[in-house]
Amino acid sequence: MNRDKLKILVVDDESRMRKLVKDFLVKQDYEVIEAADGAEALEQFYAVKDIALIILDVMMPQIDGWQVCREVRECSKVPVIMLTAKADERDELQGFELGVDEYIAKPFSPKILVARVEALLRRANVLNKDDVIKVGGIEINKAAHMVYIDGEAIELSFKEFELLTYFIENQGIALSREKILNSVWNYDYFGDARTIDTHVKKLRNKLGVKGNYIRTIWGMGYKFEVE
Repeated sequence: MNRDKLKILVVDDESRMRKLVKDFLVKQDYEVIEAADGAEALEQFYAVKDIALIILDVMMPQIDGWQVCREVRECSKVPVIMLTAKADERDELQGFELGVDEYIAKPFSPKILVARVEALLRRANVLNKDDVIKVGGIEINKAAHMVYIDGEAIELSFKEFELLTYFIENQGIALSREKILNSVWNYDYFGDARTIDTHVKKLRNKLGVKGNYIRTIWGMGYKFEVE
């Protein structure tokens, strides 16, 4: 792949895990920056301004992954993949509440991790420069990754942006939760309906009255329809 090397910050207190992830990413021509704990992760994040993606372990001494994610989200929408040894649904939902883009439980296949990295970066960086969608007073600028409501910019997380774009590009079509998960969270994401519902609720709130365009299809999913 011909490109300037994209920088990925890999944060894990286990050096063996960092090496495993790094080796697979380097083979795909990424530049990997390592951090052994949350404090070092934040130092690297602030020092290296053009980090394209963060792979972040949850369980770390002193500053854990949740706190790192909170601080990063205060100033950046950089895609975050969270790694955890826990397969706890509540942890997963907490991660999405904090703005985590993908969530992978250990042990995992490094090939699957790399595939998710590629998918996230593809959606975040390889966008049509002229792709602007306007409907019902909502404007989506894919190149700038911005959303405007009646000309006023609003702040959306990476996943909220992807979800709104997916809804608008499929307006008038009833979309099942499974279809939304497969399309917005990728085919290999094992989640449940509450992941969708949590994001839709937050997205509706941010859209204000235009949140009513996202209609609930009871027992199935959602449909975006301009009145």
